[in-house]
Amino acid sequence: MKYYLTLILSVFFLNSLLAQDELRLVSSLYSTIIEQKGISSITPVYQHKGNTLMADSGIIYQDAIGRQFFEAFGNVVIIQTNGTTIHADKLHYDAAPQVATLTNNVRMVSPNSVLTTNHLVYKMRDRIGTYTGGGRIISRGDTITSRNAYYFENTQDAYFRNKVIVRTPDVKIYTDTMRYNSNERMTYFFGPTNIKGNKAENLYTEKGDYNTGTGVARFSKNNLYTEGSRFLKGDSLYYERATGIGKAYRNVVFVDTVDKFIGSGGYGLYNQADGSITLTDKPLVITVVKKDSTEQTKTDSTAVKLSKEDKKNSKDKEKERDKELAKKKNDKDDSEKIATRDKLKAKEPDEPELIAIAPEKKVEMDSVYTTADTLFSKLIFLRDYKALNFNLDRNGGELEIDKDVDYGDDEDELSEGEKASLSDSLTVDSLELPKVIAPLIDNEAQTTKKATAAKKTITPIKKDDTPLDIGATIKQDSLLRQKAVVPTIGQADTLMNKALTIANTAETTAIPPVRDSAYLDTAKTRIIKAYHNVRLFKSDLQAVADSAYYGMADSMFRFMGKPMIWAQGSQISGDTIYMQAVNQKLDNALLLGNAFMVNAVLDSVKFNQLKGRKITAFFTNNSIDRLYVDGNAENLVFSTNDKTNTITEMFHDRGARIKIKMEDKKIIDYITIRKVDQKVYPFKLVTQENEVLPGFIWRPQDRPTSKEDMMNRKREINKEGVPSGTEANPTDVPAPADKENAVKEGTPKVHSSSTEEIKETVQEEVEKDLLLL
Repeated sequence: MKYYLTLILSVFFLNSLLAQDELRLVSSLYSTIIEQKGISSITPVYQHKGNTLMADSGIIYQDAIGRQFFEAFGNVVIIQTNGTTIHADKLHYDAAPQVATLTNNVRMVSPNSVLTTNHLVYKMRDRIGTYTGGGRIISRGDTITSRNAYYFENTQDAYFRNKVIVRTPDVKIYTDTMRYNSNERMTYFFGPTNIKGNKAENLYTEKGDYNTGTGVARFSKNNLYTEGSRFLKGDSLYYERATGIGKAYRNVVFVDTVDKFIGSGGYGLYNQADGSITLTDKPLVITVVKKDSTEQTKTDSTAVKLSKEDKKNSKDKEKERDKELAKKKNDKDDSEKIATRDKLKAKEPDEPELIAIAPEKKVEMDSVYTTADTLFSKLIFLRDYKALNFNLDRNGGELEIDKDVDYGDDEDELSEGEKASLSDSLTVDSLELPKVIAPLIDNEAQTTKKATAAKKTITPIKKDDTPLDIGATIKQDSLLRQKAVVPTIGQADTLMNKALTIANTAETTAIPPVRDSAYLDTAKTRIIKAYHNVRLFKSDLQAVADSAYYGMADSMFRFMGKPMIWAQGSQISGDTIYMQAVNQKLDNALLLGNAFMVNAVLDSVKFNQLKGRKITAFFTNNSIDRLYVDGNAENLVFSTNDKTNTITEMFHDRGARIKIKMEDKKIIDYITIRKVDQKVYPFKLVTQENEVLPGFIWRPQDRPTSKEDMMNRKREINKEGVPSGTEANPTDVPAPADKENAVKEGTPKVHSSSTEEIKETVQEEVEKDLLLL
């Protein structure tokens, strides 16, 4: 008995499993047997492994080996155990592998997304859907369309291929390969991708991810951020759309083609609100300027230039030939001879055809390299820029100018830029749908039969209350993909190289200042700030400072914190140094507070020196045109014997102002205004105390020797944080009060030479000094 009971229970359990594996008709209005091969039903409801399949009509049948199939027509609905619902017009269902092929107005609705297409192959066992004829997925505000897609319902992941377009309220994404997770709203890219924002910004990458909900992007391969004229590139790129903050890591390059601004470094922080960039880890800013004598005329060696006599002979020969041909007008071969004349005229070597070639202006450019521990640059409104106006006068102006200086580095934060709306244009396109073979049902030849499950309640078919023309949507998406421009590999390098070319090409024409108030209210200008250990290198000029500021509106450099500048053999220093360019050429320089100019004599044995509270220099073609030293002006010059290459005398000149004019790098005028005294020291009486002026500094070791040296070496700083060698000079001793004291102190009297002789000698030595500037 125990054995038979076990057998009965086993058979019952096996029948239950077989019943679950089979596609079973739950209910229908009525059903019809088709030639003993299948059952055709009206409004049938089927169940298979927990899933429910319904339609307006359908037929269930088996093939020769007993496999079950279900063909459904009209208002097809599949309800899965997890609540996901699929709607379509037609269904072909293979029961054994649980594969459903749905066509026409297919709509798959899950908790986080809605998939629409006209042809979907759905594996119900694995819950994987595939479309290859175009479709879209809408998920929590994100609309994704592509030609091909694979949808994994269990993980809420979808893989898209072939012209993938993602549309959100904030961005549009264009790529060819993408993964999307509807739970996290994360997009993953595996090829060239553009993410276009509503403010005309664009993010390009070839590998990375972007969260459409939070607007956070993380890129790791060939990354580029562009916004109008601004470009930001780095090995890794991080961007937050909500804050407009972008971070770039390693091999960072930032370019603004309008401002001709180029910056680089190991780390970059970009703020979209004010267009600012902060660069650290060996940052570098490159500014393009004109070289000396830049406007040169370049002639074409192939151009032919004829003299007046040559032109006259050419015209005479032309007239003679015309006369000879005119005499032969009646000849039969007149037309042929005229044609021959024209051919010969075109080929004659002694009278070439002249082409006027306009002279080409060749502009030679130079680059100014600037680095520091931190470089910062941003755009501010032109009306907020505080341009420095020192009222510099090339004729010298007043003798003393002591005013508080506004450094012009207090700027307000800026408002956001205008949004640029982006839209997709749609037109009509065609889409070929897969053919579905439906069985022919001959109701008149069949016998009406009641449903086998008559005792069960008929489940009503769920209608789709939302009218949806998926066919039209598919056509629109198809056209949208045709119009879309998917980026190609290497696009970041192409765009960045183009931007660098534009930024390195300086404007050749001067732009007149615009004073219109409307322009000032909208126009912006760029400022640059450098903090700590500032170094600057140009082919003919180098500088160091603790901090620096540059405004593009007036093209002025401000060097602060023990600044020093080297030009050829001269060293320039002061409490603050200002250098201004006009039309991309150095125009003037102003040294305020302890202004000093030093030039080595005979391999740094002695030093020519120029000192005052203020030194003003004016330039023409990047060379000093005139120089003014104001406020206890002093000039100390060593006279040398060129034959013996030795120092013979030292001249010391003091006054309220020293004025020097130069032409073709030669001194044409040297004037001491309100002269205090002029002294000439024989070299044997030059001592350690009187050979330097108070405040003398000489630091050639701090001078950058190349761009690479500038990037890899900082000037020496002592324990107190002050640049070495800039402390109070131990040789700073007060000058003797009068001649008697001078004799007592061992200081020589004034040389007996006349004032004119002293002036000529000093002028020669100063000229040698300034020639190196």
